[in-house]
Amino acid sequence: MTDKMGRVFSAFSVWSFLSAAACTPDQRTPIVLYSPHGRDQLTLLEQAFERQRPDIDVRWLDMGSQEILDRLRFERVNPQADVWFGGPAAIFERGIRDSLLVPYRPDWSDRVNSKTIGPNDYYFPVYRTPAVIAFNSRAVSRADAPRDWDEVLEPRWKNKVIIRDPMASGTMRAIWGLILIRSLSQTGDTARGMAWLRRLDGQTKTYTINPALLYEKLARQEGLVSLWDLQDILISAAKGLPLGYVFPRSGTVVIVDAIGLVRGSRHPEAARAFIDFVGSVEAQLLTAREVFRLPARSDLPADSLPYWVTEVEREMIVSEVDWSLLSDRGPEWMRYWDQHVRGTGKE
Repeated sequence: MTDKMGRVFSAFSVWSFLSAAACTPDQRTPIVLYSPHGRDQLTLLEQAFERQRPDIDVRWLDMGSQEILDRLRFERVNPQADVWFGGPAAIFERGIRDSLLVPYRPDWSDRVNSKTIGPNDYYFPVYRTPAVIAFNSRAVSRADAPRDWDEVLEPRWKNKVIIRDPMASGTMRAIWGLILIRSLSQTGDTARGMAWLRRLDGQTKTYTINPALLYEKLARQEGLVSLWDLQDILISAAKGLPLGYVFPRSGTVVIVDAIGLVRGSRHPEAARAFIDFVGSVEAQLLTAREVFRLPARSDLPADSLPYWVTEVEREMIVSEVDWSLLSDRGPEWMRYWDQHVRGTGKE
């Protein structure tokens, strides 16, 4: 829980939380964010935005990208959220098909790559989130860490891999999608990719239910290697956890991390103001400096960006991913993986 009472609330108590908040004497306009971005980033932006707009009260629920989609579907007839803040474009595409979003074009819309904007302005990119190979830097040197996806399958890493549960994670679904789309492009089907994922399952000691457990298990050397996103590894390392990373040499998936206005928002004007703020120069630089977010904006002054951004841009090799295909076929692939691949790699 955050020390600002009521900002973080469980999925089971969101309605009671909002009902109780409605009865308080606070005259500010409340907006509710559903986001996978974690307490540190959400608190940072909440406080920065409320300093600019003291008439608006930001509240948020932190959960996985797939959980957000499921929750918005469940609440479609009675929306509780105002802003969908964060997650891969492929999941936002599914949200569009389910009529969970309404178009809104923020005032920074012409400062981002037009190819990453959602159809008909349903969502816009805020950050770029590259996937990396992470490792415990006390137990594994950077020189000895796996340098590419296939190296994670080497015998020396058997039962030393920790994976975030892919069924609840947009990041892991994007990595799985990269593997399967490569298989499809090379062989015409996903069989080779599923075989690769089965071998990875055989290397995996456990699937964690949330990112915090992933970092803890890596730090305690319950596992030595993982596949995860760059930003969370940098944040954890800055907090003193012994975590390092490498970019896969054959290329990595870079998730377009988006934001959109929820259909049926109870406070759409306040929600639009928050969306405008998140993509502003101030907020983009703030999140780059404080929580290691790689900005989506292309016009930020280079001398204002932190050093790590330059390093990432130099080292990162970006793989092309057919996001429309991943959006269409991804749910089917994930169901197959969950039912037929998970838990079979050690057989």
